[in-house]
Amino acid sequence: MPNSSSITEFLLLAFADTRELQILHFTLFLGIYLAALLGNGLILTAVACDHRLHTPMYFFLLNLALVDLGCISTTIPKAMANSLWDTRAISYSGCAAQVFLIVFLFSAEYFLLTVMSYDRYVAICKPLHYGSLLGSRACAQMAAAAWGSGILTALLHTANTFSLPLCQGNAVNQFFCEIPQILKLSCTDSYLREVWALVGNIFVDFGCFVFIVLSYVQIIRAVLRMPSEQGRHKAFSTCLPHLAVVSLFISTVTFTYMKPLSISSPSHDLVVAILYSVVPPAVNPFIYSMRNKELKFALNKVISLTFFTASKLLICLHK
Repeated sequence: MPNSSSITEFLLLAFADTRELQILHFTLFLGIYLAALLGNGLILTAVACDHRLHTPMYFFLLNLALVDLGCISTTIPKAMANSLWDTRAISYSGCAAQVFLIVFLFSAEYFLLTVMSYDRYVAICKPLHYGSLLGSRACAQMAAAAWGSGILTALLHTANTFSLPLCQGNAVNQFFCEIPQILKLSCTDSYLREVWALVGNIFVDFGCFVFIVLSYVQIIRAVLRMPSEQGRHKAFSTCLPHLAVVSLFISTVTFTYMKPLSISSPSHDLVVAILYSVVPPAVNPFIYSMRNKELKFALNKVISLTFFTASKLLICLHK
């Protein structure tokens, strides 16, 4: 069997064997990818251009949109190219880059969602101290900490994973390079180092989860003490998008890595991987813009301005 030093490329899981189904998968992924690019791109543009959205909540939302763009761009384009060109190959360095970016971006997203729960806690439970606790400098430091923690986590896991000797071939049983699937290729007595690193990461993730839960316990208490029904409704409406995004992220990732081995199969693992790596980045922009009037107004302004500029450009070209 080949060892890691002789492997120059990995073989990813193919979606289908027939050309028609490969084109169908390419088309579906292209539609999802364009929707994710459009949704997250509009949020980035709206938050950057509208001065009324220059608040801590929207600053963290801008960072989340950047992370979502990175997440979906790490896996989908390569999968689309493989389906279009009827190939399964990814280079050794390309696989390592995918692992690093996936761990980095998903870790950064989880830390950002944790920071965003703190933002909602301060806004509702300590509104008089909101400006002092979440000033521009504090927001920048928390965002930098989320991105930095993601980089450190990715460096640890990527170095651990690709320093292991691989004795079980080079076929990765997933449509992108995923650590659990690469561990299956390692020698049976050498993967425990990365397993322990993953266990340590679970404790950190559990700490973030506890922080989010405690934040929302305090938020619910504060909201229920509000005398005005309108005030309670407004407070809950600012939390619902974040709560929905957190629930979607945690449920898909938890189900992926905590599911019983008895229900594990290549087709099942493929569907679950699509759920946690493709669906949240594409759906998050729509969750946040669905009930947010300020963001809706800014998005409408960006769309109107885009169409106006495009129409003016077409008129000039026609002349």
